[in-house]
Amino acid sequence: MTSGAVFRESRRSTRVSVKVSIEVEAAERFTCEGETVVVNLHGALISTPRAFEIGTKITLHVHLTDKHSKARIVYVDPARPLQCGIELDQPRNIWGVPLPPEDWDESEALNARR
Repeated sequence: MTSGAVFRESRRSTRVSVKVSIEVEAAERFTCEGETVVVNLHGALISTPRAFEIGTKITLHVHLTDKHSKARIVYVDPARPLQCGIELDQPRNIWGVPLPPEDWDESEALNARR
């Protein structure tokens, strides 16, 4: 895992620039390897060898932590269609960020969604 800058904007949680190896399984049973570009408690910007459509439901496996999460594609970069934004079904630090930003409180994030 390589770590870079931390970004704070008007987002639900702080974004952290980190590359983590992942496996993405799409609903139609297509699986591919990829990596994260930026992560946060609610999702990530990922890079894969396959382009996805907005709304595609996926299952994500983070190799570093051996954690899985259901997610959906919420953004596709028009200039780089192999990069897409995902939203996790449940906000969690599945990425293995050892010192997560203060606003990565999983219990608060879950309560805010209800």
